Amino acid sequence: MAQKNAEKFNLKVVHDKFEASLQEEDDVDLELYLESFEELSKFFTLMGTVFGFVSNDLQQKIEHLNSLLKDNDTTHKYKTVKTMIEHEKENGLLNRNGYVSGSRTLLRIHRGLDFIRLFLKKVGELQDEETTSVACREAYDSTLAKHHSFIIKNCAKVAMYTLPTREQLLKKVCGDEEDIQRALNILPKTLESTAIVFTRIENLYTINDLHSLP
Repeated sequence: MAQKNAEKFNLKVVHDKFEASLQEEDDVDLELYLESFEELSKFFTLMGTVFGFVSNDLQQKIEHLNSLLKDNDTTHKYKTVKTMIEHEKENGLLNRNGYVSGSRTLLRIHRGLDFIRLFLKKVGELQDEETTSVACREAYDSTLAKHHSFIIKNCAKVAMYTLPTREQLLKKVCGDEEDIQRALNILPKTLESTAIVFTRIENLYTINDLHSLP
């Protein structure tokens, strides 16, 4: 039973980690952000093949940032999003050949967060019997689709038609009725903390003109 629960998506973990990640007035602790996103990545995985490609890509990027955190543990250069950006800008690491910058990697994860927060919001507004495919497509078109190739977009949109009703999706992702209700109860607060984290990172990338990192 413990293993079964461990495989499910726990929205409270997302909320708690994002809340704890907020630093000062405008910064985000990178390690706590990644720990929250590790939980969010379960959501993609549990959705099945529809966003399997997104899940795999995000997991690789999470692992890369965790490696940067570990390698720079004593210097704290990657302690927060702000210190990471400052360090990589000052040392010419953003576009250095052969170096995958943390700022570029986080930008891709950041875009994934934009999608999943909007999708979760839309799912929360649905009735149990309503399909989640339309909500998913609307969230995707507003976020990740802007950064995906024509082929990936077409494959994703075709796969979205197979998404189940809200009730079926929540059972698959969260577990039994008690777990589902717990997730729905904390969803509003989770969306609030997620929005704050997203906005802070969005602002840091805007201020530093990094949204177009290749």
